Amino acid sequence: MGCCNRLQWWQEARYGMFIHWGVYSIPARGEWVMFHEHIPPQEYAPLAKKFNPRRFNADEWVELAKSAGMKYMVLTTRHHDGFSLFDSQVSDFTAPKTAAGRDLVREYVEACHRGGIRVGFYYSLLDWRYPAYFRGPAADPEGWKALVDYVHAQVRELMSNYGKIDILWYDGGWPYTAQDWRSEELNAMVRQLQPAILINNRSQLPEDFDTPEQQVRASERPWETCLTLNDSWGYNAADDNWKTPQQVIKLLVRCASGGGNLLLNVGPRPDGSIPRQSVSTLRRVGRWLDENGGAIYGTGRSPFGGASIGMTTLKGNTLYLHVLRWPGRELTFPRILNKVRSVHLLKSGKPVEFTQKSDRLMLKGLPRRAPDRLDTVLVVELEGEPQVLDYFASPDYFADWTPPAQVAAVAEQPTIEPPAASEDEPAATIESESGADSGADSGAEGDTDSEEAAPSETAAQ
Repeated sequence: MGCCNRLQWWQEARYGMFIHWGVYSIPARGEWVMFHEHIPPQEYAPLAKKFNPRRFNADEWVELAKSAGMKYMVLTTRHHDGFSLFDSQVSDFTAPKTAAGRDLVREYVEACHRGGIRVGFYYSLLDWRYPAYFRGPAADPEGWKALVDYVHAQVRELMSNYGKIDILWYDGGWPYTAQDWRSEELNAMVRQLQPAILINNRSQLPEDFDTPEQQVRASERPWETCLTLNDSWGYNAADDNWKTPQQVIKLLVRCASGGGNLLLNVGPRPDGSIPRQSVSTLRRVGRWLDENGGAIYGTGRSPFGGASIGMTTLKGNTLYLHVLRWPGRELTFPRILNKVRSVHLLKSGKPVEFTQKSDRLMLKGLPRRAPDRLDTVLVVELEGEPQVLDYFASPDYFADWTPPAQVAAVAEQPTIEPPAASEDEPAATIESESGADSGADSGAEGDTDSEEAAPSETAAQ
């Protein structure tokens, strides 16, 4: 199956659920607690004796994802701490062999299949329990081989024992290379066992799609931004910095506008329940998608970008204006070179009066207040293939514009003589307008706070 065919469903889906869950939910300080607090493996391991998620119901997770408007799910089968939620022949640090006594991955997969939602596996290449991970392949070749053999064996188990899997979401490849992990060999095995699977770019090979983390950064390749609902991936009892439904919708629109997906994370509690703040926000976004999903699902990269009112998404010759900042009775959107056939409100279907002046689409007779305070969507039907005005590529577009006349001369100003100095007072020193330290010898620097800094790339989870 060709890459484009394999990717089609995923690119139409646009929105998925990420789930970070494991024994790290018990200390409730995030999924990196073992590393950040330097907990030795022998001290960390007893958490598995307490991990018995009696409230875990995979069907409820699937129902939540579907009600949120999500089309696929990705679960952490094993994170960096080495605890596997699945049954493994190469590890005893697993849910079935400890207090849970259950293959939690199997329950998740079966629920996804019952619910008709696509299935994804997150799998971390690294395992903090292995000293060879920190020593590296050069310093500990035997230990490194044991780690990589274990990784390959577990990935084979995941690809062989759970039916059809749609996504393999690697993590933890740093700071080593694809050659160190034998990633080409690994992924060839994966594709042999799961021919239609999608693989992300974190085995240190590009594979099918890019994965910017905690930021929306469009790529020329297929891409998916992964984001947390608060500031943590795994359950963190102290983290209450929750995103609002409107923030989530804006992030989803930004991703779709750039031709990308949003993978939004939840971190279940140790008992398997999902925090109510996550549930409330996801369901609210889902209700918005019930009415406005046509402006998200199946859309492609929009060349029209955004404007002061908000952003755009595009499907064929249908342009969706996502009005995140409602302007009132009138609205103008620029750079549309096509003839506009019609404009209407997506939610109600009510037609909107419009005129076109050059590249500007001008809407009138709009409601005074936003019909949807989260995001009101206007549907603009274009005639023909979308054409966008590029100001810099079309200089003749402004040929009929005449700049204002320049002032020909500046009137000569009278010279004002400084008062004569008295015998007790030295003559004043005349400084430049910029001050005494201006000029070539000045050590002053420009104002570095005048522009917003570009977002930096975050570390992997």
